[in-house]
Amino acid sequence: MSVKSFGGRRTAVAAGLVLALGGGISAQAATTGPRSDSSTTEAAVAHRSDAGGGKGAIAACSQEALGVSAVKEPADSEEARHLLLIVQNAGNKKCNLYRHPLLRLGADARTTVPVIEESDPDPGVPVTLAPGQEAYAAVLVSGGARDEYEARSMTLGLQGQPGSHVGRPIDVPMPVPTLYADDGQLVTYWTTASGFALDFIMSK
Repeated sequence: MSVKSFGGRRTAVAAGLVLALGGGISAQAATTGPRSDSSTTEAAVAHRSDAGGGKGAIAACSQEALGVSAVKEPADSEEARHLLLIVQNAGNKKCNLYRHPLLRLGADARTTVPVIEESDPDPGVPVTLAPGQEAYAAVLVSGGARDEYEARSMTLGLQGQPGSHVGRPIDVPMPVPTLYADDGQLVTYWTTASGFALDFIMSK
């Protein structure tokens, strides 16, 4: 299997990358991190497009076409309370990311991480990724709530058209060996502006 490489966007950060191929999932090492810029709402939706049916409709992003990684924010923080989930279109066609990640922290997680509803600047419209383009979702691992637990794995589920899922859950390489999650965990909607996503969790 050939290894797809992904270009860095700022000072290299030790991060994992997983590339899901067909029915199996293989992990690869990566050393890239995203740019945490302060983009506007307009920038966050700049690469969104209509996902209606028709001959020219853009397919939903699938595990076969995505590279996935997660990094601490900021990169030098001692605690891994704030994460940036990164996906990159490693295919050769545009694809659509719908709504938000269906993220589970830990193998025993009873449910997916609740979403911050106000983090979607354009409800109902998917994020369209061109080949090589990245999208982001910010994750609050612990919000100071009760019932803290140790999470040694993360899985990402992709959504399709409303009410549907795409493929199987993808194992996300852990940015640290163990996350200390609690009932206050949250995740944002997908966006092409990392700073926009992080604004919703960094003050929590």
